[in-house]
Amino acid sequence: MRALTVAPTVANSALIEDIPPPPESDGAVLVRSLALGVCGTDREIVSGAYGWAPPGQKRLVIGHESLGHVEEAPANCGFAAGDLVVGIVRRPDPVPCPACAVGEWDMCRNGRYTERGIKERNGFGADYFRIEPEFLVKLDRGLGAEGVLVEPASVVAKAWDHTERIGRRSRAWQPKTLLVTGAGPVGLLAALLGAQRGLDVHVLDNRDSLEKRLIVRELGGTFHLGSLSELDDFKPDILMECTGAPIVARDALGRTSSGGIVCLVGVSAPGHQFDLDIGALNRTMVLDNDAVFGTVNANRKHYEDAVDALRRANKAWLSRLITRRVPPEQWTQALEQQPDDIKVIVDFS
Repeated sequence: MRALTVAPTVANSALIEDIPPPPESDGAVLVRSLALGVCGTDREIVSGAYGWAPPGQKRLVIGHESLGHVEEAPANCGFAAGDLVVGIVRRPDPVPCPACAVGEWDMCRNGRYTERGIKERNGFGADYFRIEPEFLVKLDRGLGAEGVLVEPASVVAKAWDHTERIGRRSRAWQPKTLLVTGAGPVGLLAALLGAQRGLDVHVLDNRDSLEKRLIVRELGGTFHLGSLSELDDFKPDILMECTGAPIVARDALGRTSSGGIVCLVGVSAPGHQFDLDIGALNRTMVLDNDAVFGTVNANRKHYEDAVDALRRANKAWLSRLITRRVPPEQWTQALEQQPDDIKVIVDFS
């Protein structure tokens, strides 16, 4: 079968290979791949900056944003042939740590977790993959190809889950405004979930795009072009930073209204230093009771929340997020970002 593989930590080692069918040790459910989403993590792995092959192997089957149809499943496992499914990425560590022990492997405390397509487990970037039923999520068949958005939406669902938990520190917390920095797939999905919560949604991006403007407008939101410093005195109740750009993350701090929450969703590369008035920032955040936190990955609850959010979304709106499809034989083209890209997928169908 075809598989998209890399040699982790070796730059530009991406290949499409013919490999044996997935072993039953990967899981009892056999899934035929339909689509695979590509994101910044995949680009980092291909660049050699990140990633670990399974123990005893030199290459890693890449891909963690899956969508497929069940081909074979054991009786009474909750899945049957033909089900539309998405695989959960992370597996709890073997100890387990306190978080993994209660199913919150996204909050692993000792770092011994593994991840499909990223860390010590082959991913979903192949014609077929096997998976454990407990790490599989069933979708409504009507969601179709847009189901490939479930994994990035699960990351956003976790961001909202934790934002709302922090917000409950005050019984008076009733947020009205949301600012999302970055109009990529994660940012636009964050905006979607904000709109579903009835918030006044604002999305900021540094690159103009008629398509992104229309996508935000269809949510009832406002698209802004430029930098945070150009938003004058606009202070949202919630700010979700989804670019990972260090200068944007810096400017997001202290940018909310009093008692506001900044959620850092984008991952920044190290090695960037900027002038920052720590005293002024500390004064603002302490006196305003502000909160800042970071989030990554997701557990089963967040996948289920993501499925529910996508189910309630306008399917035509979701389809506009998928802007480019490439065949597996040309999958490295999906890694090359083009000006109009939002979500690029490898199409196995």
